[in-house]
Amino acid sequence: MTDTMATAEAGPATEVAVGGRGLRIIHNLGWAFIYLGVLTLGFVVHQLYITSWFAQQNQPVLAQERIEQWGDTEITEVAVVPTADDPDDSGIVSGATGGEADIVAPEPLILKVESPPDDGVAFALIRIPKLDRLAEGWNVVEGVGTQNLKNGAGHMPDTALPGQPGNAVISGHRTTYGEPFRELDALDPGDRIEVETALGTHVYIVRETRVVSPTDVWVAEPRDGAWLTLTTCHPLLSARQRFVVFAELNFGPNADVIEAMT
Repeated sequence: MTDTMATAEAGPATEVAVGGRGLRIIHNLGWAFIYLGVLTLGFVVHQLYITSWFAQQNQPVLAQERIEQWGDTEITEVAVVPTADDPDDSGIVSGATGGEADIVAPEPLILKVESPPDDGVAFALIRIPKLDRLAEGWNVVEGVGTQNLKNGAGHMPDTALPGQPGNAVISGHRTTYGEPFRELDALDPGDRIEVETALGTHVYIVRETRVVSPTDVWVAEPRDGAWLTLTTCHPLLSARQRFVVFAELNFGPNADVIEAMT
């Protein structure tokens, strides 16, 4: 009788204790989820806004670095021979003495070549008049690593420098770190892109835009003539694909020479 009464009296107390522990667990889990939500929101705000603010604040520093880089850049002149596709450039002079044509080597053209910058150094300024955030220009650094792209735009090593024969590839973020290429998908064939280096201003005309896979590394391969390839993630807030702009050199210190070379 006594044992039965003791058990009956202990039952409600035990249920209260178990219920109290359950409430505490739910309470603690609730706060844990709140903290996790705050941390996640803080991370998103940091990535989308704070990193861009710091990248924008760093632009004057990079601009000064770029100007100093221009002063230290070594520019050399390389003699190149134009192709023989144009009869005027064939090197054959008719009406020579003896009734036979004399073959004369075409006069070489002078290609200006600038020394490559060191990794992480600002060396160029890209301007796209059609895009508000790039109308005034954005500094370009050498390299496309994580640290390089924190400054907003980076030139891919082992590709041509802007204004040189080949394919100059520049990559940038669409979100975070200044998001310089956010509006890149607004470009159309015929739009103008300017890249200024130690040699001067190189003007490119957009020829094509397309969406590709991240594994389509062919977009960075060399090309005949002089090209500028801009790459960024696509769509916004995703790295699932890449948006690519192909632009051809139209005007600049080497434009006429490169045209004669192709």
